[in-house]
Amino acid sequence: MAEDLVISKETDKARQYQSLIPQIGALLEGETDLVANLGNVAAALKEQFGWFWVGFYLVKEGELVLGPFQGPVACTRIARGKGVCGTAWAKAAKVIVPDVDAFPGHIACASASRSEIVLPVFKDGEVVGVLDVDSEYLAHFDEVDALYLQEIVNLIRL
Repeated sequence: MAEDLVISKETDKARQYQSLIPQIGALLEGETDLVANLGNVAAALKEQFGWFWVGFYLVKEGELVLGPFQGPVACTRIARGKGVCGTAWAKAAKVIVPDVDAFPGHIACASASRSEIVLPVFKDGEVVGVLDVDSEYLAHFDEVDALYLQEIVNLIRL
């Protein structure tokens, strides 16, 4: 298991992900505890990119419940189809929001959040959680983020 991350100083976002993904793989290798793994993934992403908020929500008893995260306090529960996270869960698809204030039904857990990307986490073809990333900058996330964050989500064994 890796104990420290080597933070890429590349200006190219894709190269930063390419450096980080094998390190996340090493963090997860051999560890079976879900909370530990989700916590390390959130911490690694926060440390590499310095995003405002990075974390997971897990499907429990018909709603998304806050899981391991890095950043300020967050909404604890989110209904299916509500906000960006609930929409990604309901659609079983990624959602990229360049301006959260323009997203119908956005749940403002933190007023400093300006843009967001959410990717579903699957187990046996069913959404069991979401990876949620917020930025304090408008239009911070794009398809490059979606591609590499999906690779990271695929490393997680539920």
